[in-house]
Amino acid sequence: MTTTTRLARHSAMTLLAFSLGSPLVANAETLRFGGNFTDDHSSSRAMEIFRDSLAERTGDDLTAQLFPNMQLGGAGENVDQVSTGAIAGTWIGISYLSRTVPELEALSLPFAFDSRDEAFALIDGEVGELLDEKLAEKGFTALGYMELGFRHVTNDERPIESIEDFEGLKIRLQPNETHLDTFRAIGANPVSMDINEVYGALQQGVLDGQENPYSIISTKRLDEVQQYLSDSGHFYDFIVVVANRSTFNGLSDEHQQAVHEAMAEAVAWQRQTAAEEDAAARETLIERGMEFTPIGDETRSALREASQGVVDDLRDKIGADIVDRVLEERAS
Repeated sequence: MTTTTRLARHSAMTLLAFSLGSPLVANAETLRFGGNFTDDHSSSRAMEIFRDSLAERTGDDLTAQLFPNMQLGGAGENVDQVSTGAIAGTWIGISYLSRTVPELEALSLPFAFDSRDEAFALIDGEVGELLDEKLAEKGFTALGYMELGFRHVTNDERPIESIEDFEGLKIRLQPNETHLDTFRAIGANPVSMDINEVYGALQQGVLDGQENPYSIISTKRLDEVQQYLSDSGHFYDFIVVVANRSTFNGLSDEHQQAVHEAMAEAVAWQRQTAAEEDAAARETLIERGMEFTPIGDETRSALREASQGVVDDLRDKIGADIVDRVLEERAS
């Protein structure tokens, strides 16, 4: 059973439209979605597909208004806005919800996936359904899971060739404790920071490096302030589209179905497109002048071994059941 479903509306959006003097067709509704990804990122383009499909399926009775590229604030602010119902929804890296729903950290086991197919099989199965339930308990409705991708380290100090090369590097990570603990375990000095601050911090030398999928490194132009690129692939990361649960539950059955179908269409397109663009983004970064150093099998094994304690700690933190279920499904 796929998890690419669900969306939302909120009466505050109707009140906002009236306060702005916007003419409304009877029973028409507009839902606002904020995102921190750039306009040209595949997730933002997928949301445009969702917007257009939703309008077509409902005859413009239910429409979506998109605000990508941090127009409504950073990822953390977008989560808060959805939580309070100030906006209908957001599309963000899943780690930004892990403080609210700690069980999401089970998706962040270090070196857990060998391929994106394994990752999607997990999130589209029972584990995804369980996480949807946990999100619902906190007032969110999960609409679908796109690819953010395998995350890779960049820095401006030295090529990453061995585990020792991580020692002492001040590296920006998302606000996810499993991510932070993993980088502590391999000897780095991780720093949690919102993505909208990263370019400036790298430029000013506040940070030595950061980690992101190739597509984000490219679209955020981080190659302008970073020299060295690896293929560490330490985590596979999802983009989750979430809506305010009360907002979603206010939709008619017909509109809910339209949201299901429009989001499924958008997610399917994004997953395929993201896979195609991943390799292209890496080549683009190299062409722009980054020095690419692949991680060898010996180094990867050392990194995996050094970070295994993180898995045990996560069992204690969020429960062995969800962690072990992820490990079992990954191995099946």
